[in-house]
Amino acid sequence: MKLFEGNLKVGDWVKGKSRNGELIYGYIKMIDPSKKAALINVVKSDDEKMVGTTIGMMDEKIEKLPLQKTAHEEQILSLIDLALLTKDKAWFSELTAELKKSQDKKQG
Repeated sequence: MKLFEGNLKVGDWVKGKSRNGELIYGYIKMIDPSKKAALINVVKSDDEKMVGTTIGMMDEKIEKLPLQKTAHEEQILSLIDLALLTKDKAWFSELTAELKKSQDKKQG
């Protein structure tokens, strides 16, 4: 019942196992409360064919990934590329602001 307890929301990064047992990492694209399920955009999996697909998963199979702070500009730039690929405008804005802060610290 994670989806309905407010623990998970659209845009959250998650991991889980698909119906066929593949380990997936991705983010929540849509939540369907009537089915207690979510659509997950897969960005990493032990089954390469899953990468880039969107799959439905029951909420008990989904685990939210902890947020991690990025310390290095190179990592931020890689995440910006991923935000562009996934067309996630909010994440892109957040990352570019973080990159600017990091660059300002180096100069100041």
